[in-house]
Amino acid sequence: MNNNLKKLILAALFAALSCVATMSIRIPTPGTGGYIHPGDAIVILSGVILGPVWGFFAGGIGSTLSDLIGGYFVYVPITFVIKGLVALVAGHLYQKIGKTQKSRYVAVVLGGVTDIILVAGGYFVCEYFIYGAGAAASIPANIIQGIGGLVISCILYPILISIPNVRQMTVATR
Repeated sequence: MNNNLKKLILAALFAALSCVATMSIRIPTPGTGGYIHPGDAIVILSGVILGPVWGFFAGGIGSTLSDLIGGYFVYVPITFVIKGLVALVAGHLYQKIGKTQKSRYVAVVLGGVTDIILVAGGYFVCEYFIYGAGAAASIPANIIQGIGGLVISCILYPILISIPNVRQMTVATR
């Protein structure tokens, strides 16, 4: 099978997983109308496994679909950009520093740190234009969500990388 077709199929799978992981477990955050979810782990791993560009689209589209389906329409473009950037940066980090088994784990962790920064900071900046200073209320929940994404991605990474076709895909993106 053509490598681009494999990437397209895997990107569609990661987009679907990102959407489902975001929508399946929702822990409401008081006073914000938002929720904490495990979807960020899939976004981070989409960049790691698929590479920056394919990861950007898989993570961005999957997370955006969860906002669209869940009725968070104002967040659709914001989520696409922020979650896409998380996957893009995670993918770049993995490609640049993931030369050994240990450094690949470090890259996944740094992808999680990137998620914390981009999600908490990105949503705050965008929400500031919508809600004003009240946007700061979402920062703690977004940090908690990011920490969860970091931990879950570190747990799922060795499981995913043990799958031969997935491992082959990560080698092809480096």
